[in-house]
Amino acid sequence: MLRNAIAQAAKPALRARTATTLSAGFPKATAASLPAKQYGGVYTVTLIPGDGIGQEITDSVKEIFEHVNAPIEWEQYNVSGMSSDGEQLFKQALESLKRNRVGLKGILFTPISQTGHVSWNVAMRQQLDIYASVVLCKSLPGFPTRHSNVDFAIIRENTEGEYSGLEHQSYPGVVESLKVSTRAKSERICRFAFDFALKNNRKKVTCVHKANIMKLGDGLFLNTFRRIAEEYKSTGIQYNDMIVDNTSMQLVARPGQFDVMVMPNLYGAIVSNIGAALVGGPGIVPGCNVGREYALFEPGCRHVAKDIMGTNRANPAAMILSATMMLRHLGLDHLANNIASATFDVINGGKVRTADMGGSANTSEFTDAVIKNLS
Repeated sequence: MLRNAIAQAAKPALRARTATTLSAGFPKATAASLPAKQYGGVYTVTLIPGDGIGQEITDSVKEIFEHVNAPIEWEQYNVSGMSSDGEQLFKQALESLKRNRVGLKGILFTPISQTGHVSWNVAMRQQLDIYASVVLCKSLPGFPTRHSNVDFAIIRENTEGEYSGLEHQSYPGVVESLKVSTRAKSERICRFAFDFALKNNRKKVTCVHKANIMKLGDGLFLNTFRRIAEEYKSTGIQYNDMIVDNTSMQLVARPGQFDVMVMPNLYGAIVSNIGAALVGGPGIVPGCNVGREYALFEPGCRHVAKDIMGTNRANPAAMILSATMMLRHLGLDHLANNIASATFDVINGGKVRTADMGGSANTSEFTDAVIKNLS
């Protein structure tokens, strides 16, 4: 299992970190779950930069990996969700992920228009059954925000719920959208959340739901959570549940009450954005999506950021930290520790910050600062 190595890797200010960008609490890749290493012990990883700032922040990762001579060979696919013309390239990227089983990805744009294609982000998770999204929200000592005690993990079911994509117009002006909830997938994600808490020394798991209104769908999720929680009672992990609208208010008022949160798909999308805002924005929140066979690493707060695309102003920290999670998944702990620690040092140092963090540094300067801390 991924072990928590932050105590030996980070500076004293970060020693209290439990679930970290270095340890997401899911199984490491093994010889059975990965293709054989290539010559020289190099792993082949699928890289999908994504739309918006994706190319710039993945270039930062590539530059840092090259500096430390990380044993990673990229299979890059410049898939774009801006139009449906790239469907063939998307299929090729999907085949690459099936071969390599590990990927690093930016966010693919999803059109709002009714004539637009389906979300390729969602299609990827559903077709590969990458069922668990993990987003880590943690206050950083050198980057104070309104709350200084934020430290929680968001576990999001990735493959069903409102994201099932089953909609039709039964009569002109009447649209039916199906929210699919199953006991099997609810149980799977709830077990994942409790296992995550156990492996990362977390004390409490909170189920987020709307079972007061959706009594069958969310009721199934909540009842499944309660049943699974009873099985973990002997571990000492506490549990509770909270309605999603109240959760939103409690997050911005008293975020310190949350430790691990588990929830259906749509609520996870909303809560992860709130969580990112609490700790300083989407630029510093890493994440990953995992299933039984595949692992896909991407920033935890899923923003394309088209408004700053191509301006060299994006904060690459979230992508860099997500990439360190990928390294740890591959068993490259030493490299993961060094890169993550260097990134935290830059953020906590306060001298090199991108515009989203109140500074004037650009993407290249932030990347150079991380590399300098690695030297």
